[in-house]
Amino acid sequence: MQGFGTTDSIRALTAGGAQPPLVLIVEDYADCREMYAAYLTLAGFRVTKAGDGLEALSLAAASTPDLVLMDLGLPLMDGVETMQQLRANPDTRDVPVIALTAQSIAEPGRLLTAGFVAIITKPCLPDELAALVGLTILEQRRGAPA
Repeated sequence: MQGFGTTDSIRALTAGGAQPPLVLIVEDYADCREMYAAYLTLAGFRVTKAGDGLEALSLAAASTPDLVLMDLGLPLMDGVETMQQLRANPDTRDVPVIALTAQSIAEPGRLLTAGFVAIITKPCLPDELAALVGLTILEQRRGAPA
């Protein structure tokens, strides 16, 4: 990510007057959800929010976000199952999903194999989060692996 910051990725994503990318934040803790939404909004993204996996599936189907930032420890349906449901829907199948977790991940390859494009641990720096989101969307749009 070094040498290509959030401002550069937003500029590239909105070139030609394109609307800023839409990020769906799926986080069960309201304070965290609002904090991440504020980070990404200040970085230039549009944001929608869900507090659980079922709400995330509904919002994703209605709005088709450019990226989903998914907490793993969610009520009703955990983050892995929610991501798998997104992959099963033809309308959201190709939306990149980044795992956002406070859990220690002993086997990150398992999450990547399951379909997550990246993993970021909480707490995370606002610039780091926004840069990862921007680069992941930009790579997805360019057809490169995230």
